[in-house]
Amino acid sequence: MGTDRGRDFGLTPRGERGESKDRAKERAKAQSAAPQRVRLDQPRVKRRSWLPTYDPEAFGHASERIARFLGTGRFIVWMTIVIILWVVWNTSAPPHLRWDTYPFIFLTLMLSLQASYAAPLILLAQNRQDDRDRVNLEQDRKQNERSIADTEYLTREIAALRMGLGEVATRDWIRSEFQDLVKELEQRRIFPEESEERDR
Repeated sequence: MGTDRGRDFGLTPRGERGESKDRAKERAKAQSAAPQRVRLDQPRVKRRSWLPTYDPEAFGHASERIARFLGTGRFIVWMTIVIILWVVWNTSAPPHLRWDTYPFIFLTLMLSLQASYAAPLILLAQNRQDDRDRVNLEQDRKQNERSIADTEYLTREIAALRMGLGEVATRDWIRSEFQDLVKELEQRRIFPEESEERDR
């Protein structure tokens, strides 16, 4: 009887408390032994990678700066000066100081290396510019849709106001109505006098 009352109030005897603790321990062990479920409501933990990581935004900004410099006249002037100095030095300097003799193979290698790096950097900069243009076009399209919707709404409101103003009493209409009423009252005054004279 006492245990039933205790259970009603959330109280358990000491023996049952020990059993519930044992059950809780067994559940915890079973949960720890079970494989971890993937939680879809939480972001995935990044795994460690042996590959080098980099910031794509910083790399993109750097590639745009390089591509912008490669497309200027300053780059062409500097490259022309370097090539001229390279050729002059390797043809007119003492033979033991020359590092690239007449066929200029090393110069050709350096120019092809520069071109092989410049092309992907320019393409990356163009892709970033295309992405920006796409975003700008999307924003312009949404802005145009909003302005068209606003214009249509204002057109409907103006049409409703015009229709409403057609039913509003204007000053001229009220004046003409008053004039008609005055004429009607004057006619009523004239006709009763004539009828009274006839009655006499």
